[in-house]
Amino acid sequence: MPFLKLKKLWRKVCTETSIEISLLSENWKFLLAGIVFQYIHGLAAHGVHYLHRPGTILQDAGFFLLPELGEDKAYISETVFTFIFGSFVLWTFHPFVFQSKRIYTVLIWCRVLAYLVASQILRILTFYPTQLPGPNYHCREGSKLATLPPPESALEVLLINFPKGVMYGCGDLIFSSHMIFTLVFVRTYQKYGTRRCLKQFAWLLAVFQSILILSSRKHYTVDIVVAWYTVNLVAFFVDKKLSEMPDRPAAYAPTPLLPLSSRDKDGKNREEHHKFVGEVSMDSPN
Repeated sequence: MPFLKLKKLWRKVCTETSIEISLLSENWKFLLAGIVFQYIHGLAAHGVHYLHRPGTILQDAGFFLLPELGEDKAYISETVFTFIFGSFVLWTFHPFVFQSKRIYTVLIWCRVLAYLVASQILRILTFYPTQLPGPNYHCREGSKLATLPPPESALEVLLINFPKGVMYGCGDLIFSSHMIFTLVFVRTYQKYGTRRCLKQFAWLLAVFQSILILSSRKHYTVDIVVAWYTVNLVAFFVDKKLSEMPDRPAAYAPTPLLPLSSRDKDGKNREEHHKFVGEVSMDSPN
């Protein structure tokens, strides 16, 4: 029995892989561009650190209302973000394993990267014109990490001083990058997920993450508020521009009372594969 289950799982993975490879061959340029832009966004965030000058923390309603967690508990918000990030990534790959599915992994990541890139472009255009004094502990006056000396070479800038430069950046405040990712992931699951309770839980996590970021003094309240309405507006307009993803043939089909035979399953998988290969070009981002 375990061997038969593994055999069925392997067949399912292979079938799904062949479908996703067809999609990847049509959309790899969009995925590659989105991934490359993640580096460009990181480079821009690192670059603004050279312009950052620490100063008095600005008056903030969120700081007044929410207790400060302290530097030793700053990891809590990062832990929640890692959970959100990891859970979403795993969900996008569930079609390779589970029978019940309504998304294609390649297409969902094309859409997610479109949301991210559009939001990050707006973010870069926002935090470069005006640098606010960072409220985070390593960005305050007296911290050696609050300012960066002029780079000695272009390579130093291009390498973003990884990973220290990513973890201890300053100046890239409006608006929160963590909230961009969180809201894009939550909003995507809201649209394409199937479990109502998980959708509600995801939105609660997004609110909780916002509170944790403020309590950790990693961002001002304006950074969080702007992220909430900007990401949702960006997603709205991106959805208007991109054609909707096609429904999987078995996405809304009722569960059969009896298990399908291997012959029926193979025929169903072939039908899904041929149907999608014919439609994939129609769904490529414009």
